[in-house]
Amino acid sequence: MSNRSSIRHFLLLALADTRQLQLLHFCLLLGISLAALLGNGLIITAIACSHHLHTPMFFFLLNLALSDLGSICTTVPKAMHNSLWDARDISYTGCAAQLFFFMFFMSAEYFLLTLMCYDRYVSICKPLHYETLLGSRACAHMAAAAWASGFLNALVHTTNTFSLPLCHGNALGQIFCEIPQILKLSCSRSNLRELGLLAVTVFFVFGCFVFIVFSYVQIFRAVLRIPSEQGRHKAFSTCLPHLVVVSLFLSTGTFAYLKPPSMSSPTLDVGVSVLYSVVTPALNPLIYSLRNQELKAAVWILMTGCFQEH
Repeated sequence: MSNRSSIRHFLLLALADTRQLQLLHFCLLLGISLAALLGNGLIITAIACSHHLHTPMFFFLLNLALSDLGSICTTVPKAMHNSLWDARDISYTGCAAQLFFFMFFMSAEYFLLTLMCYDRYVSICKPLHYETLLGSRACAHMAAAAWASGFLNALVHTTNTFSLPLCHGNALGQIFCEIPQILKLSCSRSNLRELGLLAVTVFFVFGCFVFIVFSYVQIFRAVLRIPSEQGRHKAFSTCLPHLVVVSLFLSTGTFAYLKPPSMSSPTLDVGVSVLYSVVTPALNPLIYSLRNQELKAAVWILMTGCFQEH
């Protein structure tokens, strides 16, 4: 990476300029991250330890919880460190690593959410083919493809971003390293490689979005044809958490990256970034647990078992 000789470190955006507010932000980030670690950790352990939860839906949910844990652990610790010690700097290598892992986990999460939509579509619209289309080997291959796609997407974008010549300082207008902030430091106003990569990424993101919308149209049509009210309620209950998580993920992420420049401000940018990179991964376990009785029962058994042992 050619920029390493000229730029040794970057300066992240300070969350506050007074010591009291810095400590308050540290406590808030600590509370949210602990909630995310606890919630996602319980889901991962409950699914792994409960044999009756070894189904495609919960297998993909376990992978989603792993991606949530990864994204939290990528961005929050450095922001907490800077707030606690009144610092702003992050090394060049650390910034590249943070950008790569953040892109990796967020990309994998989006592909996993698409797979979870496919799982709900097959379960409701093609129940007789469920075992055939979503066998254990097929689920493992699809999950591996989601992680591999996220890795490739992160690798390509990180390599390209950090190969650009930077000549507009080293101050980033964000509390963690992300592509738009680094592109603002680039010497060239328009980079054809990055625009081309962005176009490819948008194509895949839009393709997954169209697939999710099409699937839910078919799901709702199939659910409305179910004669019993109890059957319809059960079908909606399995889809609602996923629909809420997808909506939250897409709305916050889209607003963060595609909002008009006239709406951009440091406070709004930081607030939106914290919402989709920190708050959303912390809320996902709660959203899935509220409507899923099997998962709630498994988590409760896990927690009560731990308390009884102690």
